Amino acid sequence: MLNISSHDALTGNKSSQSGQFFSLPRHLLGRLYFLASILTLDCVALASVPHIGSLLGPLAPAGIVAFAVFLGLGHPTLKGSKEELRFNWSLFCAHVVCMAAVILCNLAVLHGSEVFAFHRVQGTLTAIVLMAIVLLALACVPFREWIRTVRTNTSLCIAALLAGIAAGILRHPFQSLWNSSGFSVGAFLQSATFHFVQAVLRHMLPDLVAEPAQFVLGTPRFLVYMAPECSGMEGLGLVLVFTFVWLWYFRKENRFPHALLLIPCALLSVWLLNVVRIAAIILIGNAGAPDVAMVGFHSQAGWIAFTTVALGFSMATRKISWVRRVPAHADGVIDESPGMAERDESPATAAYLVPFLAILAASFVSKAASGSFEWLYPLRLFAAAIAIWYFRNEYRRIDFRFGWAAPIAGAGVFLIWIAPSLWSREIAANSLSAALPALSPAMRSAWIAIRIAAAITTVPIAEELAFRGYLARRLISREFDAVPFSSLTWLSIGISSVAFGLLHGTHWFIGIIAGATYAWLLKRRGRIGEVIAAHATTNLLLAAWVLLRNDWALW
Repeated sequence: MLNISSHDALTGNKSSQSGQFFSLPRHLLGRLYFLASILTLDCVALASVPHIGSLLGPLAPAGIVAFAVFLGLGHPTLKGSKEELRFNWSLFCAHVVCMAAVILCNLAVLHGSEVFAFHRVQGTLTAIVLMAIVLLALACVPFREWIRTVRTNTSLCIAALLAGIAAGILRHPFQSLWNSSGFSVGAFLQSATFHFVQAVLRHMLPDLVAEPAQFVLGTPRFLVYMAPECSGMEGLGLVLVFTFVWLWYFRKENRFPHALLLIPCALLSVWLLNVVRIAAIILIGNAGAPDVAMVGFHSQAGWIAFTTVALGFSMATRKISWVRRVPAHADGVIDESPGMAERDESPATAAYLVPFLAILAASFVSKAASGSFEWLYPLRLFAAAIAIWYFRNEYRRIDFRFGWAAPIAGAGVFLIWIAPSLWSREIAANSLSAALPALSPAMRSAWIAIRIAAAITTVPIAEELAFRGYLARRLISREFDAVPFSSLTWLSIGISSVAFGLLHGTHWFIGIIAGATYAWLLKRRGRIGEVIAAHATTNLLLAAWVLLRNDWALW
């Protein structure tokens, strides 16, 4: 059951913080996150212009890792600093000028200016970029505060510095792991994966073709080249990062070093699943469905394997008593009650996240079983509908009302979404434009109807509950359901909007704008029904645009 404060949050009662939407964070930890956000935007801007990527060389990964370790490990300590900091707008403007100078100089290089030959100005540009970073750091956090932070967190600074140095030193060795010539970790994994897949298929395919020297495996009807990237290196890296982050985040709930033994188990699991994935690709292709094997299953099965291992790892750390640290009273009596100080997430978490996760899981399955056309798209609608129905009692506490602002905001996002099409005046083709005409009229009408139904019902509900209802508030407090929607901060809105935008693939930038618009509406109106209605309006207008103009690329 939700308490009174969470009910107030769900129904959208206003708070005294509603006027602080545009204010900068005042304390140290918030300023550091703001610094990281601006640096990220700088990297995106610089990456859009060639030549700049090599300016900082090994300093870039070293700096990123050091700053990430400093923020990650020092979060509890840095959060305790309550001194209000002054933001220096003069230094910030100087930072902007430096970044603009670097970009303009590189644009001059691209246009063939002899004065700005890149090799002549590379050292100067590197110095300007470093100066810009220093100016931004001093604009966000005064110099005296930097000195005080270093003095009071000496061990943390040393750990971050060592992590950065290690990242810089290991940069080239890690890159060489992909080199398949001679002996390397990448070559070893490539060879091991090849022979394991061969052993699995030997008993299933009597006409198996295997060429170990070229890493070619399959049958006369369907052959695949097992590239170094197929060795499972990417999956191992993702799982390694996930397990370390998970164990750090829940470090108080787990026993060490016991929990560390789960990491090699997770790595072995994801590698074995990669062997199964490659074997399944060959079996599907040999069965006469090469399009499904290489387009759908090839990409989605890897994410399915990673998700499976990640969920299994998270459940193991919570369920295995040998790993889980069980708090006890002073008298030695074990206490596993949900009212402990270190209790799990709010019981409302599942209601906010499961519908979106159901769509995500259904998309994995439907894409894996499809080729260039996702004919199993209806699975997304049914999976989300079942999840929403299951949590219907929890949703009775949510205020689904909306007013005139919702459809107006939704229409505004729609106009932004189609702006690139209006600007180019060209209709981009995609797989739908070729696949739908090949279906029978009845099948085509049914698929489009289900697609529209999902776009205006289950998708807005699931995505808004997950990104605006959960994530935007979870970034503010662990007890997210006690945070009123009117108390959303610029940081929580920014991060949740970026996550929402990245979900939309090639439309990521417009997706970020859409997410920020929905979050702003939620903050102003205080009801999640407003953003669900706005989202549904956007999707409905997009569906009409797609059908009337045959602009299938927007789907």
